[in-house]
Amino acid sequence: MFVLKKIISQIFSPAPLCLEILLVGLFFLWFTRKQKTGKIIASIGVFIFLVMSYNGIPNVLIKQLESKYPPLCLTRISDTAVSNDISSVKWIVVLGGGHISDPKIPITSQISGATLFRLIEGIRLHKKIPGSKIILSEGKVFDVAAGSEAMSEVAKAIGISQEDLILESESKDTADEARIIKPIVGDDKFILVTSAVHMPRSVAMFERLGMHPIPAPTDYLVIESQGTSPGDFFPNPGGMRRIETALHEYVGLVWAKLRGQI
Repeated sequence: MFVLKKIISQIFSPAPLCLEILLVGLFFLWFTRKQKTGKIIASIGVFIFLVMSYNGIPNVLIKQLESKYPPLCLTRISDTAVSNDISSVKWIVVLGGGHISDPKIPITSQISGATLFRLIEGIRLHKKIPGSKIILSEGKVFDVAAGSEAMSEVAKAIGISQEDLILESESKDTADEARIIKPIVGDDKFILVTSAVHMPRSVAMFERLGMHPIPAPTDYLVIESQGTSPGDFFPNPGGMRRIETALHEYVGLVWAKLRGQI
């Protein structure tokens, strides 16, 4: 089921979907007499590609998810209300965001950008909260080594003690992470670190199991620029990546709801 879910999500992700529509249109143009139908289908593929390649719609969809929980900033940690919440927190849960094991390159390059953002945020909060432990969560998925092991190596390389790290290496997805981490944290409040766009689904899954996460979103995809560049007026691969991420999260929320996970 897990592999099938991944395959289906790839087939219907924006770039492959546009290509599939264009190929269907080309088929009608080249191999049938239905030229008008082929032109319409190909035009739809091009239109979808253009819409998804600009920042406007992707940013709106992403912003809806990223703005649900505010960042757990240093200034907020010093506030009384927030300080009361985290003063007794001893767990910081960092959800992995992908890795590729390749011993030929530095360990810092083997984890994805999303994972690196999450890990650094978890370490920042760990240093702010004396006595806290960092739970690194990610299984092997499609790799020979667990993502939590790669994160652990990076954390130790930048000065975090092995005694402050707890590894969860069996999960394949967010639902697994919530289920496996629950016995570790019990009924304790804990700080949950993941990408801002992934936070709504993550919090919902953890709370569904009766857990008490304190959101600490990071790895923001929509950052309000203080200026304008020529690239803002042209299609770009960043827009396509953001729309893919947004659709992944919205579909994930619907799927989790249907399965009773949120």
